[in-house]
Amino acid sequence: MNPFNLGTNSYDDYEIMRDLQPHCTIHELKASQAKTWQTWRDAYGLQFKETVTGSSNYAIRKLCETCGRTTVHRQLATLELNLITSARSGVSTKLSARIKKLFRNEEAFWLRELPGNLLEVDHKFPQIRWNTDEESSENASDDELIAKFLLFTRSNNLLKSRNCERCTDTNVRGNFPGIYFWYEGDKHWQAEAHDENGCVGCFWYDPYKWREELNKLVQ
Repeated sequence: MNPFNLGTNSYDDYEIMRDLQPHCTIHELKASQAKTWQTWRDAYGLQFKETVTGSSNYAIRKLCETCGRTTVHRQLATLELNLITSARSGVSTKLSARIKKLFRNEEAFWLRELPGNLLEVDHKFPQIRWNTDEESSENASDDELIAKFLLFTRSNNLLKSRNCERCTDTNVRGNFPGIYFWYEGDKHWQAEAHDENGCVGCFWYDPYKWREELNKLVQ
């Protein structure tokens, strides 16, 4: 049974992928962003075939005869849903309000204080690199929440997601627009695919620490 609503891109892509064969994301599938496949896994419990390289977004790079070049393919491993995977902990309304209060409604990209309804709570460590279920943060301490979450506007949160998706696909870390600085390591991802330590030093992982370390160099 197709878990998606009729008429959506995900419904159409699922119908194509239900044969459990690899399919090209360029000419066969409508969804192109890694975030879509993450949602399939986390929200719906769909399981993808793992690649030999252990890519955390289950991308299969292979020659597409139709496109005439190597492209990203996606392949379902089974039509059975993994209900454990789909039950990952989210951020409740109560927890979101608490996190916004801790950060004093300060948006991490431009350091602006904004109304709470314009801010989104996001994980520092991107979900696209997770390989275990998240534990609830409802009873976490203030310090633990500050160490785990950030606040962004919708547009900047999307920008973070795209940088993290690109990093996952290419192992090239993101940067603040126009400033190529990493306070630990360099632009190359230097850890196992699911290791949070690989994010340390990147602006998108911790904008506050990134600014602090950059200011040490210019002062």
